[in-house]
Amino acid sequence: MDPRPRWYRVGWALPWLLFQFFPVADLVTTDRPLVVRLVAGAGLLVFTVVYLDVFHRAFGSCWTGSLLGRLAVVAALGVALAVWMGPSWAGLLIYVSAASAAALPTRWVWPAVVAAAAVCAAVLVLHGERGLLILPVLCLLTAFALRGTRHLISVNAELAEAREELARNAVAEERLRFARDLHDLLGHSLSLIALKSELAGRLAEADPARARAEMADVEAAARRALAEVRDAVSGYRQVSCAQALAEARSALSGAGIAVRLPARVPALPGPVDAALGWVVREATTNVLRHSGARSVTVSLTEDGGEAVLTVSDDGRGPADDTTPGSGLTGLAERVGALGGALTGGAGRDGGYELRAVLPLAPVPAGVAR
Repeated sequence: MDPRPRWYRVGWALPWLLFQFFPVADLVTTDRPLVVRLVAGAGLLVFTVVYLDVFHRAFGSCWTGSLLGRLAVVAALGVALAVWMGPSWAGLLIYVSAASAAALPTRWVWPAVVAAAAVCAAVLVLHGERGLLILPVLCLLTAFALRGTRHLISVNAELAEAREELARNAVAEERLRFARDLHDLLGHSLSLIALKSELAGRLAEADPARARAEMADVEAAARRALAEVRDAVSGYRQVSCAQALAEARSALSGAGIAVRLPARVPALPGPVDAALGWVVREATTNVLRHSGARSVTVSLTEDGGEAVLTVSDDGRGPADDTTPGSGLTGLAERVGALGGALTGGAGRDGGYELRAVLPLAPVPAGVAR
């Protein structure tokens, strides 16, 4: 079912209703018997309702046999009223052209439109209204406009379906990649754990010392597998420094805080880039929650040996209780694991300043600053 509202689906038909001014004016101003006016008015009303229904069905679903029947009613009433009532009603053939262009298969459109334009021209010529021969031209131009609209709607629908399909394929591909990574990471380790556990069970009574050694290997394999899984999953949670800076600009600006950011973010090693991204996020959170600042300045430099990130604000400064929160504590541990240092305190010009210094070269495990 088409989720768009009904008014949207018939919207393409509404502009052409302006041409009904002429038959309505003729119906009101021309002296005719009452029965003729009633019959013509009823015919015009049915013509309009069915015409709108044709557009609703043409743009709301696909071409069907029932749509062809409704289009036939529009064409029959349009021709009959134009021939019967005269030149003021010849504009109804424009509606017939519009409905044909919107509803018919391509191979039938132009024969139907040309036929409608010919009937319109014949009515005008037979009544001596050659000055209105612009109406048959409008029949053709209206058909061109509706065919273009129909084509654009079709192309947009195909593009939307293509985008959805690409998104589904990307999700499926990422799931397969992650499943493959986990299989590669855990397959060997879990097989080793299963084999050594089975062996330790058999040796538990016969050779307790050997069983303990096997279980120690099981523990080591399990810890190694856990570390590998954490490394794999962390790749899905990492945030780059550039991304964090963009998010900080959006969040702080939205809170009415002026933001000054680095003109460029240098290319940094992945772990350093991610750690600085977390620093920017934590600093932004603290500014929004505690500082009462009106402006924030972020600077980022690197000299080939280390990267230095500084986030300063003009807020209330450090609280009386100098015990760092859990966020800064975890952040300090993250930075320290890379051989860096995280410091925070009163800025030179007041407010609060958070500073992270990280070496660009890998730091051997177990080395801390």
